[in-house]
Amino acid sequence: MNMSFLQELFSNITQREALLRRRTGNGLTVDHSHLLEACRALLESDGEASSITHASHALEIYSRLDDNSKTRFFERLGKDFSADPREIDLAYAAYRKDRENTALQRLFDACEPRRQELLRRLNLTAGGTYELVRMREDLLRLMRDHKDFAAINADFTHLFASWFNRGFLVVKRIDWNTPAAILERIIRYEAVHKIRDWGDLRRRLDNRDRRCYAFFHPAIGDEPLIFVEVALTRGLPDQIQPILDTESYDIEDPEAADTAAFFGISNCQVGLRGISFGNFLIKQVVQELKQELPNLKNFVTLSPMPGFRKWLESTYLDEQVALDPEALATLKQLENPDWLQDPELSERLNAVIRPLAARYLLKEKNRDGQPLNPVARFHLGNGAELHRINWQGDISAQGLQQSTGLMINYLYVLDNIERNHEQYITDHTIVCSSSVRDLSRRGRKLFKGETGK
Repeated sequence: MNMSFLQELFSNITQREALLRRRTGNGLTVDHSHLLEACRALLESDGEASSITHASHALEIYSRLDDNSKTRFFERLGKDFSADPREIDLAYAAYRKDRENTALQRLFDACEPRRQELLRRLNLTAGGTYELVRMREDLLRLMRDHKDFAAINADFTHLFASWFNRGFLVVKRIDWNTPAAILERIIRYEAVHKIRDWGDLRRRLDNRDRRCYAFFHPAIGDEPLIFVEVALTRGLPDQIQPILDTESYDIEDPEAADTAAFFGISNCQVGLRGISFGNFLIKQVVQELKQELPNLKNFVTLSPMPGFRKWLESTYLDEQVALDPEALATLKQLENPDWLQDPELSERLNAVIRPLAARYLLKEKNRDGQPLNPVARFHLGNGAELHRINWQGDISAQGLQQSTGLMINYLYVLDNIERNHEQYITDHTIVCSSSVRDLSRRGRKLFKGETGK
């Protein structure tokens, strides 16, 4: 049987049903009870064609709900579509009795919430995957006030981890010839360094010294999942402003570059938060660039350090922190709005802030024992080396507010990526350069009474 013919047939059924509902149902008021009824019908349906029709109907109802009805729906989804405790008890008793694989599979099946099968069936319809990504975006937003939605979120995460497996993702280079609809999304989704206009975008996609790559998923179409912007340079860059300057070119010929600098990595779909793509994308892009430009020797990031300024302020505003008095007095000069224009004051701040930044990146940990800084967690977890801390790397208002202008070079050494990754995953070992380690030692000395290596 020709599968493409069947897929087209099912798609036509879905589109016909959706068109009929739009013509007849737009004037009808729907709420969460209508959606729950549609979901039950979907779970009870037999046959792929009828399931596609029911799934399309359910998603169309969901798209018309307001936040109150969506909240009520998620509440009922959590309670009415969970696993059956009685079935779990029976399956567990059977497994304890004979310990056979058949009994174990029955236990697995019993433990799975009915929500997961519902989500799988909703995914049958054309465009269902993207609609479910948007549904999880709603869920994450509503979870701020409804912590009991965490179990539903776990179901989404479990399924998305399979549906968006690396094997399904397609990497594409984004350039000026890319369809305008995708370019518009690149402008909208840029999360690190805002793209001001089409001229700014064209500069970032220039064939001479820029590259941009994105991951796409066949079920999502022209919606990028994540994209990375690359600058081709001579040597490791230490400032972002020259890279963002529309008139600045570090090289005339791509073959003259010895470094590929990743200066912007943007996740595009809020509904896929927590599903890791960036590590795969960076490694894929490294391979793509190495094949295109064999002369490239360095693969490095120029990364922000969000949250550092807030942490730094806690060291000199909190009286409980035993900071060296001279360092404390220097840090308080950050309250002077003109410190950046004063070379002498800037250098004094540099002598204090960069050592503290090294200590922050290497020693300040979250409850899981990983670096407190999220960007550091990302790159170190991918196998990068914490290579250099750059003073006045980003002197924009955002750069100063987030990290007092510091930017970080995380170095990806191809031969060491897997080893660094394994060490980090196993015991949170942070691989860093000798210069960063020396800065951290100096930072430790700025705290009175602190000891350690």
